[in-house]
Amino acid sequence: MLRSVQRDTFMKTVLFLCTGNSCRSQMAEAIVNARYPEWKASSAGTKPAGYVHPKAIQALAEIGIPHSGQSKQIDELHTKDFDLVVTVCDSAAEECPVWPGKAGKRVHHDFVDPAKAEGTDEEQMQVFRQVRSEMLAVIPELLK
Repeated sequence: MLRSVQRDTFMKTVLFLCTGNSCRSQMAEAIVNARYPEWKASSAGTKPAGYVHPKAIQALAEIGIPHSGQSKQIDELHTKDFDLVVTVCDSAAEECPVWPGKAGKRVHHDFVDPAKAEGTDEEQMQVFRQVRSEMLAVIPELLK
């Protein structure tokens, strides 16, 4: 009798690291998990905020990506191995210069922190959309 093999046995894994794990790394994780079935994404923060920013969730929902992740401390994942570790802010790259687990490749791309956007709700939302658009353009290159 043939046994079925779980799909994630063959998936590549990516970890997105940020400081607060409330916006950038969460958005990147959701985009990869929704659009790249050959990858399994996770995210974590060096100093997690403890929540996912509502505007990050809204920016993802606008392009059909539901996300209900939770903010995670880097220590929760440090024993896991990843094919790729991506730092998405300069602070995380400085605070975590070496991934303690096994990482096949490590890259850095600094995205603007949309949580620091000022102005009206709509002006702030525009920054979240800009970061989301940049991620949609950059992530395919990071995953190559």
